[in-house]
Amino acid sequence: MNLQVQAPDVNQSVEAFTAIGDHIRFGLGAIRNVGHNVVDGIIQARSEKPFASFSDFLARVPQQVCSKRTIESLIKAGAFDSLGHTRRALYEIYEEAVDASSATKRNESAGQVDLFGDLFEGMGASVSVPDRPEWPKAEKLAHEREMLGLYVSDHPLSGRERQLAQFAEFTIGDLLTSEDIKDGETVTVAGLISSVTHRVARSSGNPYANVTIEDFEGEVNVMFMGKTYREYSEQLVNDEVVLVRGRINMRDDGVAISAFSLEPIAIGAQGGVSSGPLRLQLQESEATRLVLENLDSTLKAHPGKEEVHLTFVDEKNPRSFRLQPTVKISDDLLGELKALLGTQGFVQSDSSEVVK
Repeated sequence: MNLQVQAPDVNQSVEAFTAIGDHIRFGLGAIRNVGHNVVDGIIQARSEKPFASFSDFLARVPQQVCSKRTIESLIKAGAFDSLGHTRRALYEIYEEAVDASSATKRNESAGQVDLFGDLFEGMGASVSVPDRPEWPKAEKLAHEREMLGLYVSDHPLSGRERQLAQFAEFTIGDLLTSEDIKDGETVTVAGLISSVTHRVARSSGNPYANVTIEDFEGEVNVMFMGKTYREYSEQLVNDEVVLVRGRINMRDDGVAISAFSLEPIAIGAQGGVSSGPLRLQLQESEATRLVLENLDSTLKAHPGKEEVHLTFVDEKNPRSFRLQPTVKISDDLLGELKALLGTQGFVQSDSSEVVK
């Protein structure tokens, strides 16, 4: 339906999913380790005014909200993103901040108010949040999926749509809904390994793996057994982008695949982005100070050997520059650049591939 689902937010979300303008805001109650009492405490604390900062949040919410497990879950889910710090920065200091806040709340409940308590009322125990770049895209989204059960802010495959289409016969969504694909048919799909479970069969004692492969449209269960498992078991790693060929199994609980082979898909495979220089193009009107500062921070977070060339697009006077940071071209970097530059720019290398 082309509706955007946004990450949970301590200033906007309620317990359930809810409409905010033209978007859907993820519910706080759907975050792992966040219960009904915690959600009630957050909503009551912000009822008079929204939280201004992470320290303000800890100072105003009741004690039942300030457990380390709850705060960690909220950070990983992105619920504090609107307060102006990266998830990585908050993760580095949340334990210290929770300890300080909890000590203050215990003292207040016991009546131990210091001499200047009235003067500093409402400030709470403040812990400085460091200035840290965000986690790499894969790590950030892995935490997000762990807490929410799915990716919300981005997708690990973002920027590789064309590459996957070159390899796979079907999208996973088409595979699951097509009436033309029959039981026993051989198919080839491409996607991300999102979960791997290694097991041993009770009857035979032979090891096998139950693997989930997903793309932008869905996910499918893939079984690796016998010789196939022995050959590919070491390559069954979460967050790897792979090509899987196998036989369709129509089961009562849905479609599954019995794998014949697995092949990792490198970034540069078949026209994907391989080597530099990395060429960035940006409309002159979009080149604000904030965009350029964020671009500089993003490039510096991915050090490597490839040059970066930036062109400002202007009908009368296009200008090109070689930027100082050299980078390592990776899925993480391309995904972050795509999110930053939006639809007005593009990212490419000396290969012909363009990721819009």
